[in-house]
Amino acid sequence: MSILYTLGLFIITAIAEIVGCYLPYLWLKKSASAWVLLPAAFSLALFAWLLSLHPTAAGRVYAAYGGVYVSVAILWLWGVDGIRPHLWDFVGVAITLLGMGIIMFAPR
Repeated sequence: MSILYTLGLFIITAIAEIVGCYLPYLWLKKSASAWVLLPAAFSLALFAWLLSLHPTAAGRVYAAYGGVYVSVAILWLWGVDGIRPHLWDFVGVAITLLGMGIIMFAPR
């Protein structure tokens, strides 16, 4: 599996998870309609399915996915919540992506 394909799949997976969690947050904290729970459930089901598309051991996929999730969550903070990340947020993202790269792409 190519590096770009793997990263792209992880990014789409992270977006599906964040949307699946963000919509119930809007319902619980921001008085959104309960109807947002339907696309949230779909998004979380999509998230689980996307994780299953990786051809390596599930534990390794989950561990490496965490690094990409952190990165996408910081971008979400910036793009959706309108909060500009700090330098240390970017340092943390770099470290988690380094860890993800080691876990997924180190020779076995």
